[in-house]
Formats: sequence, C-alpha cells, structure tokens
Amino acid sequence: MTDHTGRASAEQGELYAVALEFDELRVQITIPQDPSGLLNLATASKQLTTLTGLIKDLSDEVLFRAVDEDPGLDFGPVIYAYTSAAVPAGRAMENYTEAYAQFGFLRRFAEASDSADLRDARAAAFRVVQERMELVRDDLREVSGILRGAADRIDGTPPRALAALSRSARPTNSIYRLPAEPPTPGPVRLAYTPAPRHGR
Repeated sequence: MTDHTGRASAEQGELYAVALEFDELRVQITIPQDPSGLLNLATASKQLTTLTGLIKDLSDEVLFRAVDEDPGLDFGPVIYAYTSAAVPAGRAMENYTEAYAQFGFLRRFAEASDSADLRDARAAAFRVVQERMELVRDDLREVSGILRGAADRIDGTPPRALAALSRSARPTNSIYRLPAEPPTPGPVRLAYTPAPRHGR
C-alpha cells in the first residue's frame, strides 16, 4: 500500500493557495466613489479574464481529484470545498459581467452629445458598477472563506495512526481511506458425506 503521509498537508496547502488567488483578485477590485474613479475597459477586461481563470482552476482542481482512483485516498472533503466555492465564484462572475456591460455602455457613449437623458443613463450605469463591484468583492471573500475553512478542517492524522484508532475516534474529515479489512473466517463447514455402509 502506498504511504500517503503528508498528502493531507499538501491538500491543505493547495486550498490555501487557491483561496489566496481569490483574495489577491479581490484586493485589485475597487468600488469607485465617483465616475472619475471608474476602471478603464482594458483593466476591467483583465480582471474579468483573471476571474474566469480562477473559476476554471476550481473545476480543474475537482477534475484532478475526481479521476484519481487511489484506494488509499478519499478526496470527498476537498472536492466538496471546491464545488461549494464554485457557487459564490459563479455569482462573482455574474456580478462582474453586469458591471462589465456598464463599462461598455459608458465607453460607447463617452463622446456622445450631452443631454439630460444621457446624463441620467450614465449616472445609472455608474450606480450599477458600484453595486455590482461591491457584490463581487463580497462573493470573492466568500469563496476564500469556504476554501480556508475547508483547509482548516482537513485532518492530518497519518494513515498508520488513523488505522490504529477505533472507528468512533476516527475523524470524518480525513482524506485517508483505511484499507478494507478482509472478512473474518468463519468455522469451516464440510460437505455432508454419509458414512460408508458396511455389509452385515
């Protein structure tokens, strides 16, 4: 049997690393206080590309573990962390694309002749950007919280020590799977063989 000691620590490290990437993007995303603080469309595009890549990373992490058939490892707790984090990550994408559409609108009419209607439309677009960017930051914080929380809870008891624990003492959040115990042999039953008949 392969010794997987240290694999739990590696999985924790990966969860923390992915959480950090979402944190780093969150720091880059700011909420403009006035129209002069709006991102330009190129920067917004780069941030959206980064967010798209991070969501792809979540699914890649799941795929990598979902096809791993190592009988000594149970990636259930890790996979669940990534799939759970995909929910707020998807909301972040939805909210960012709503803001992105407003960036496009503002770019489209940046040089249009001024009018009361256009001023109102620009003000409305700005408010949407503010609201959506705040939601994006909240969503990214939630992603990071899910991943970090899961990493904190993964049990790192080495497989050999885990095998020595009683069933009730074994942690449920371990990625180590104990080898199947062979069935205990029962009493040997012989097929019925009648006693030979002796002549009288």
